[in-house]
Amino acid sequence: MVRFLLGLTLLSTFGCAKKNGECASVFFGGEIVNPTNDYVVLYRNDAYIDSVRLDDNNRFSFNLQGIDEGLYHFDHAPELQYIYLQEGDSLLARLNTVEFDESLVFSGTGSEVNNFLVEMFLAYENEEPQIYEYYPLDPEAFSQKIDSLRAIKINHLNDLVVDNQLSERALNMAKATIDYNSYITKEKYPFYHKRKTGEETIHDLDESFYDYRKNIDFNNRDLTYFRPYFDFMKWHFGNISYMSCLKDCGGDHEAVNDRLHFNKHKLYLVDSLVAETEIRDILFRNIAVDYLLKEHNPSQECQLFIDKFNKLSSNEQHKEEIDHLYKGIRHLQPNQSLPNFILKDINNQNISLKEIVGRKKNTVFYFWTASQQKPFRSNMQHVEKLKKKYPDHNFVGINLKTSYPQWQLLVEEYKLDKNTQFHGENFKEIQMAMIIDKLNKCIITKDTVIVDAFADLYTSL
Repeated sequence: MVRFLLGLTLLSTFGCAKKNGECASVFFGGEIVNPTNDYVVLYRNDAYIDSVRLDDNNRFSFNLQGIDEGLYHFDHAPELQYIYLQEGDSLLARLNTVEFDESLVFSGTGSEVNNFLVEMFLAYENEEPQIYEYYPLDPEAFSQKIDSLRAIKINHLNDLVVDNQLSERALNMAKATIDYNSYITKEKYPFYHKRKTGEETIHDLDESFYDYRKNIDFNNRDLTYFRPYFDFMKWHFGNISYMSCLKDCGGDHEAVNDRLHFNKHKLYLVDSLVAETEIRDILFRNIAVDYLLKEHNPSQECQLFIDKFNKLSSNEQHKEEIDHLYKGIRHLQPNQSLPNFILKDINNQNISLKEIVGRKKNTVFYFWTASQQKPFRSNMQHVEKLKKKYPDHNFVGINLKTSYPQWQLLVEEYKLDKNTQFHGENFKEIQMAMIIDKLNKCIITKDTVIVDAFADLYTSL
């Protein structure tokens, strides 16, 4: 569940909630086979809680006191996984980083809901290609298929509840992972149906198709950083913004295709429907990041949008992040000088980005990460084809969110050119400097001058 996205980092503290001053303890530990990092880091939502170092047997343990019941996640870079904790838990995890999610198994007190969350994640991941084949169906047939898949999971949850005593909040979290993953597919339906068939259905959907929307809680604090809930919110606000824009702004697609106009609609709807401050702020941030990354070009319109965002958001760190993002976009315009930062070569020596370019032929920078194996292999095969097609270009790979030893092993395993492969240690710095928003992103330069900083490895050359 790697997030190859622009991230947030917030710090907070936690304390003892027991009236008598005694804190109920929570134990969370386990073993990591083939570790990619020396540490396991625990977060509550997006807030750092604690970190521990793996011992000589690749085992770790947290002894926690006074924590709130709810969703956490543990990070073993470059991977992370959700974990649900409540007082009295004594939880063990075992996983192999080669198949991180597929190998993850919990045991001990509190394991039932956590194994269920992993199982649901894998179920939806496996169903994704199957669901994609359903999108050409008419709305009624599509709903029946999705409702049937959801019913199977609800029955599984009911069986879990019969055999295990779950707290009300744990049960709600387990049900949310079923519901919001299912709801996402219905929010996608009118757009994916049109993509697959060419038919415009969004105007013709019966109200019953969206009956589930009556159950949406736009202010559920427990789900604020839960991926299915947040992904649903993104799709939902995009969907209803599209509909309201068509209805209220002229009845054609001209307004919808105006990015500034459309994203201001999304800001307005989030402002109107979401009252919970933290949920509002991360949605505002997501809309702003999405708008700026697709716009690419600094303009008066961009500044107007940022001004609107700054008025609505109450999160100063988000405002600073959007400001840095916009500055990064301005610095990556054609004919600007290439940003400079330090990378590592195969011999663990520091080398700057501008040193790599030197005064050679045109350079194409592309990016990859060990956790995305399928895109990594596809991109490497494609780069080999590009090298033959464009011999006057130098293709340079920059690895991110991978431990240095693992990167070295991958370079050896895949027989990559050691002279054109480099490791980026400071992901945040590189991400903001190069505006890395997708795995196919590449940057084309001539000497140390930018030609196209928002190019696509598959379409731009």
